[in-house]
Formats: sequence, C-alpha cells, structure tokens
Amino acid sequence: MSLSATTAPPSPAAPPPDASSRRRRGYLLNRLDLKYSPYLYIAPFFLIFGTFGLYPMLRTAWMSLHDWDMIGDHTFIGLDNYTELVSDEYFWNALINTFGIFALSTIPQLLMALFLANLLNQTLLRAKTFFRMAIFVPNVVSVAAVAIVFGMLFQRDFGLFNWLLSLVGVDQIDWRAQEWSSWTAIATMVNWRWTGYNTLILLAGMQAIPKDLYEAAAIDGASQWRQFWQITLPMLKPTFIFVVILSTIGGMQLFTEPLLFANGSIIGGNQREYQTLAMYMYEKGIYNLSTAGYGAAVAWAIFMIIVFVSLINFVLVRRAAK
Repeated sequence: MSLSATTAPPSPAAPPPDASSRRRRGYLLNRLDLKYSPYLYIAPFFLIFGTFGLYPMLRTAWMSLHDWDMIGDHTFIGLDNYTELVSDEYFWNALINTFGIFALSTIPQLLMALFLANLLNQTLLRAKTFFRMAIFVPNVVSVAAVAIVFGMLFQRDFGLFNWLLSLVGVDQIDWRAQEWSSWTAIATMVNWRWTGYNTLILLAGMQAIPKDLYEAAAIDGASQWRQFWQITLPMLKPTFIFVVILSTIGGMQLFTEPLLFANGSIIGGNQREYQTLAMYMYEKGIYNLSTAGYGAAVAWAIFMIIVFVSLINFVLVRRAAK
C-alpha cells in the first residue's frame, strides 16, 4: 500500500479571528474598566467606613432607643433617654464645660496658628524648614506626657505657673478646684499641642496662593499688612474654614486632656468642674454598664451638637471672610 493512500489529508487551517469582534470585545472591556474600576478603587474606604464608622453609628442610634444593660436586658423605650437628657443637670454641666474649654482653646489657637503660618510664609525668614518641623513637635509628643507635664506646671503648691503669679503678688490658685481655672489649664494644654498642627495646614494654604498677586500688590505700593488683609485672608478662606470645622470637631470631643488632668477621674473634679461631654458619655455608656442606652443617647447628642456648631462656624467664617 502506498504512503499517499494511508495518510489522511491535512485539515484546513483555522480561520483567523474576526477583527471586528475582537475590536468590539476590547471596546467593551475598556468601557467596563472606565465605568467600574473607580468604584473598585474606592471600595476599600467604604468597606472600612461601613465597618468601623457607619455600623457603630447605627448601632449606637438603636441602643439610644433602649434601656440597654450591657450584661442584662434590652428594653425598647423610644425617646425616653433623650427626654431625660433634656432635664439632666450633669449633661448641661458637661455641655457648659465643653463650650467653656472650647472657647478658651479654639479661638486663641486659630489666631495664633494664623499668625505663625503668616510668619513662616515670609520669604525673608531663614531656616524655615527647621521652624516648620519644630512647630509640629508638640503634636508628635504623647498626649499623656503633655498632660503629666502640664499637670505638674499647674500644681497648687509647687507649680511653675503659681510661682510666676506669686512674683506679681497673686495668691496661689488651686487650678483643679474651680471652673475658670481648670478650663484655662486644660485649654493651655490643647493650645500647646494643636497650634502647630493647624499652623502647618494654614501654611500649606498660604503657599498655594499665587505669588504674582503679592508682586502686583507690592508694585502698587500695598504694605505687608494690607496684602495680608486683601490677598491672604480672602484666598485662604477655604483652608481656614476647614481648620475651623476640624478644630470644632476636636473641641467638642475633648476627652484625654481633661481626663488626665483629673488624674483619671471620669467625673472631672470633685464637683464635675471640668467634665466634658465625651467624659460624661464614657461615664454613662462604658463606666456604668447598666446605662449604656443613655450613654448612646449622649453620644448622638454630641454628634448633633458638633454638626450644629460646625454649621454656625462655617457661616460665620464665610461672612467674615467676604
């Protein structure tokens, strides 16, 4: 038998893929990538926020509608916790303390941060990098160390501040015994720790302002003070609003500094002289396990107060910057 008779004829070559279908497939994949890939990129944030942010908020809201015992029963009581909150003198005392410390800390802090940022933005200043790093050091220091050091400085008998006041004839002050003195001491700690942080944010906003505006103003004969009021402040408005809102949120949630100033006492002094809202929430929601539902109501009250105060500050700053 011949070889040609036993060998099967070769199969025809596969036809080349349709170029038009390949282009359509590539176009479809490209559209899917452009449409859905951004959602994949931001999905980790929303997953983390939903787990550690949104779910705790919703859970706290549900707890605030119950007589919630952490180791006992959970009884639905509706808005009774919020009704009790309105007539709770300790809550109003904590609210007043929080606003008092907030006023003594946030306003001077922002003014000082604005002054320092403008100073560090000057072109004639030498060693600017060193000063910019140095001004951020207080924020790096542990808040516990800050509270311990300032607690010693504000001691009644051997504190540095009382010694300085004695040089001008002022009697010793028991800084922890009265509202105004304890507010001042805690506000001093907050200002020392966070002024540098806000300074760097404002400095970043100032550096984003075009230098051509200052050069044109200088050519027209505008002084440094007039340039600050007519150029820096209006152009810095978005950054300043951000800093104000950020400081408001931090001031309304003040917890660690007054807690350490009170040597770990959650009530903030013998007569609750400087117990803040965050401390009162901790007392009711965590320290006392049987009143977790009431503590959750305090937490939501703090949230609403922060939103309200932030909106007020936002409106005031926008109007003042016009």
